[in-house]
Order: sequence, then structure tokens, then C-alpha cells
Amino acid sequence: MTKQDKPRLNRDHVLELLHGMLRIRKFEDKCAELYTQQKIRGFLHLYDGEEAIAMGIIPVLTPGDRVVATYREHGHALARGVDMNAVMAEMFGKAAGCSGGRGGSMHIFDASTNFYGGNAIVGGGLPLAAGLGLYDRMTGQANVTACFFGEGAVAEGEFHEAMNLAALWKLPVLFVCENNGYAMGSALARTEAEGSVAKKAAVYGVGAEQVDGMDVVAVEAAARRAISAMRETGKPHLLECLTYRFRAHSMFDAQLYREKTEVAEWREKGPIKRFQGWLLENHLIHENDIHALEEKIDAEIAGAVDFAEAAEWEPLDTLSRHVMAEDRPPPPEPAAPSGETVEITYREAVKQAIRDAMIRDDRVFLMGEDVGAYGGCYAVSKGLMAEFGEDRIRDTPLSESGFTGAGIGAAAAGLRPIVELMTVNFSLLALDQIMNTAATIRHMSGGQFGVPLVIRMATGAGKQLAAQHSHSLEGWYGHIPGLRVLAPATVEDARGMLWTALQDPDPVLIFENVMLYNRTGQLDTAAGPVDIDKARVMRDGGDVTLITYGGSLWKTLEAAETLAAEGVEAEVIDLRSLRPLDDATIMASVRKTRRAVVVDEGWRTGSISAEIGQRIMEQALWSLDAPVGRVCSEEVPIPYPEHLEQAAIPQADKIVAAAKAALGKG
Repeated sequence: MTKQDKPRLNRDHVLELLHGMLRIRKFEDKCAELYTQQKIRGFLHLYDGEEAIAMGIIPVLTPGDRVVATYREHGHALARGVDMNAVMAEMFGKAAGCSGGRGGSMHIFDASTNFYGGNAIVGGGLPLAAGLGLYDRMTGQANVTACFFGEGAVAEGEFHEAMNLAALWKLPVLFVCENNGYAMGSALARTEAEGSVAKKAAVYGVGAEQVDGMDVVAVEAAARRAISAMRETGKPHLLECLTYRFRAHSMFDAQLYREKTEVAEWREKGPIKRFQGWLLENHLIHENDIHALEEKIDAEIAGAVDFAEAAEWEPLDTLSRHVMAEDRPPPPEPAAPSGETVEITYREAVKQAIRDAMIRDDRVFLMGEDVGAYGGCYAVSKGLMAEFGEDRIRDTPLSESGFTGAGIGAAAAGLRPIVELMTVNFSLLALDQIMNTAATIRHMSGGQFGVPLVIRMATGAGKQLAAQHSHSLEGWYGHIPGLRVLAPATVEDARGMLWTALQDPDPVLIFENVMLYNRTGQLDTAAGPVDIDKARVMRDGGDVTLITYGGSLWKTLEAAETLAAEGVEAEVIDLRSLRPLDDATIMASVRKTRRAVVVDEGWRTGSISAEIGQRIMEQALWSLDAPVGRVCSEEVPIPYPEHLEQAAIPQADKIVAAAKAALGKG
């Protein structure tokens, strides 16, 4: 450690440290009081007793560095320089809050200070921090991301996945474990076979140090050592700060799991009392200095409360703001047909889309399991690593939550990742990151942070992969606000949707049906990006509307031909997008044909087909001459034997039967 890396214990610096800790403590004391008055609601987690960690580490960071915090993040935010008025207004849920009142106590965000927010999911911020570090690694930035978490997060898979990624890819992330001895109400000895977090980090080859988290000088010295080494090497580091929270886990917590005498004993060793006493004893400050600091802080807090009290509530008519970006680019103009077409497989069309995107935009990269030499589970990206290198065609460990979260972080910082999840069932391992971070961060931050990320995954049945590899869960994801959900069925869409999705400021999920990869089609040589919001009428007809998407499109078109041979003209709609649904195209067709059947490879109960049917009832009921029909997968896990598998999923004959039933011919 160089001379400039050591703490400067002159009068100005020690007053700065004491002021910062007192400011955090008094702010939170006031928040606790306001909570009892029901002016602050929800879960309120206080930082009382841990102030030395925030003040020992965050001021050492530069403005270009980033901070990822936990749901106990008020102290981190104040130490980072987030305006106290804005923090207090956020606690009240007011529009003037730093997150526009939409995040509340657990989700303090501030883009101006690179404060990437609190995260209410234990361990959920760790992969995000890895992704921010990945951005710096890939773009050559000399920044550090400090990620704060409690010892309870160490039991979560995200800790181990993020630690492995950071060590493997040499990501400049400072992992800060605020080890207060209790994961909620469970003592560490009851929940961890190995109590030392530093030892666990060392197993991954991450430099780690255990430090007295109640000693602000010791914490600062350790932070300076770690950050100095990280700026030199770019490698991750972990600080395990041994501390103690004096208050309960949250204001809801009756705190029956520890004796009051234990808390009282620790309060005598508290960071403020300890540091303040040492300063007085060594005549570095005087009692009147403390009084002056407290008066200044009390006045600031009183002003913040007044500000929050007087601030306006967000108007009800803005309820839907910040779910998706307001400045989304307009739909692309369709490319003029060249008149020349080539026969191409769906697989090759997706590969061309990835290659084209990477040539066009240096920010685009692909990562996932075996996407390099193997080309992914369905060989889509085979050969691309040789062309673009291991940095941009990035093989990952088998850690879906970790690398998906890393993609989210890299996107939030400014890259354009394509994350490949091998199969849709594996996406459930990353569901927390997709739903609780990618889909919500824009809303929780009041529009300050977005996630321009594309996640691709294979979906569907038909390859005799049995129950755990044959899901059709795209309808589940269509349920989540904050996401766009696409299901390309044609080679044109397989190629064109990806580029449009990569221009979108919000996360886009693309579901590629496994039965389409080998399917061939004619693709215009001038084919370009396509509109990802609009359904497409694939076949005109006036007797019945058949609505479908993805792998079921071709079965539906086959059914329509069978019906035509019997004198029934079916109109076939390829939804293409499951969120948002193109209601206008659906309703226009239904009002024309007066009958509808929805074909969906998902299970019938709670399916996207149920949603579409209900929308038709709400918007076009009086145009209907028959109930809306549905053809879905049977209510069973997908079986392994081919004859049972085929019987379990939609087929052309079932679609024909459903159409005839709608026409009264069944």
C-alpha cells in the first residue's frame, strides 16, 4: 500500500468520518420515528451499528465507480452523496424521491452518483455487480464496483455464481460482506457450516480480508488496500466486515432471537461511540465539535423531513410510467425486397442475425453455456467464436442466475448483451434475475436505469426430451410487466427480430421453438430488421380465425389447408409477440370471421390462450357467433415416448377439429 492509500487521520478527515457516521445514525433514528407515525411504510431495514462500513469504504471510491447495495442501503446512499432530501422523499414514496417514489425504502437509486440501488432479494445484487464489472473489463474502464451484502446472502447461489464469474473473468468488483452475525433472526452458527466468508472467497481465488467492521479507520485502511490493488490488477476482492446491527432485522421484527443484554454489550463497542471516544481521548476533536456536528445534522434532517412532507405524490394518471422506456425507437421500415431469395434454415437465420448484430455494433456480445466451439445446445453460434473471439462469444459456467444477472448489469452500464439460456426450463434458475431485476429496475429507479438486454432460449416439445426439457413457458414470461416477449416462427423473423430487439431500451426475451431449428424457408437477400410489436396475418380467410405463434404456426397453416379442402377458409394469425399482444390485428380478424380458435403449446390452465380468449370476450364479444376455442398441450408433464409426446401437444388434426367445432360442424 502506497503512502496515499493510507487513511489521513488529520482533523478534517476524522471530522468527516464522524460526521458521516452520525449523519447516517441520526437519519435512520428519524426514519424509525416516522415509521411509528406511519409516514414511512413497508419493510424498513435500519443500518444502526454498521455505519463504519459505509463511511470507511464508499468515500474511498471515485465518482466513476459504482455502488450496488442491499435493502439496508440508506447509509450507503448517504455516504455516496445521494441528496438527503431526495432519500427522505423516497422513504415517504413522494414523486420528489430519488427513485420517483416508486422504489421506497428498499430501492434507493441515483444515477447521478452511480448508485445502482438497493435490492430486496437477498444476494440478488451480486450478479448485477459482476455485470457492471464485466462492462468495465470489456470496455477497458479503470472503475471499481462496490457491492454490499449481508452474511445471509453467502448461503445463496448468487454469491457463489458471482464470485466464480468475478474470479474467472477478472472483474473489478469489491465484494463487501457486512457480517452482522444474524441472517434475519438466525445466528450465523446455525446457518453456515463455515462461518468465515473470507475463507469462502479465497476458495475461488478472490483476494479476501477480514476486518473489524466496528472500526472505521480499520475499514478505511482495508478498503484503500483493496481498491488500490484492484485498480492495479483489475481483479476482484472481498472484505468481510465483522459488525453488529443494534436494531432488529426490520421494523416488523419483534427480535425474539437475541437477548437485550447482548445488544447492550455490543452498543458499548459501537462504531460511533468507539471512534468518538478515541478522538476525544487523543484530543483530535473536542466536545464542542461534536455538538456542532449534531446541530448541523439535526438541521439537515429536519429540512429533509419538511421537504418530504411538502412534496407531491405522483399523480394517478402516471401509474404506468417507467414500466417500459418512453423514448423507444420507432418501428423499423421494412426493407425493400430484392427479388432474390435464398433457402435457409431457421438455425442459420438466427446465426446470421447474431453475426450481423456483432458486426454492426461493438457493444453486442453473446454469452451462455457452450456458445463457443460447441455453438450452444442447438449449434446456433457455431463458428462465431473463431470470427469474433472469446471476449465477445463468451462461454459461461453452468450458472444461469449468475451469468444472466451479469448480462443485466452489463446492459445497465451500456453494453448490448445477448444471453443464451440453453433451454427454457433452465431459465427458471435465472427467473429471479429476469423478473426481479431486469423487468423492474426501470420502474423501481423511476426511469433512471434501463436494461437493453436480449435473452434467447429454446422452447417447446417434440424431440423426446421428456418432462424436464420440453416446456413451453413463454406464456409465463408474457405475464411479467417490464419485459418484451417474442416468438419468431419464420426465418424472416428469426433473422430480423434480433436486430430490432437489440435496439430496444428494455429487456427482450426471444423464444425459439426447438422444432424450428432445422426447418428451411425462403429469405430475401435484402431482409432486415422487422417490427417486433405487430402480429401478422399469414393466411386470409373469412370463416374462422386461427391464432397462434412459434412452432405451432406451421401446424396451424397445415390445418388451414385441410379446412380449405373442405370448403372452410381459415384466417391464420402469427402473434409473433406475446408481450405486448397486438390486440388490433386479433380483433380485426375476429370481427371479420366471427369465430376464433387459439393454438398454444403451453398448458391450458393459466395459459396465454386464456388471456387471448378473455381479451376477445372483452373487446369483440358482440361480434362472436361461437365461443372462443382453444387447442393447448394436455395437462400432463410432457412424456418421453414419441406417441405420447405427440398426443400431448397441439397437432393439425386437433386444430381442424376445434375449428369445425367453432363452426358448429364438430
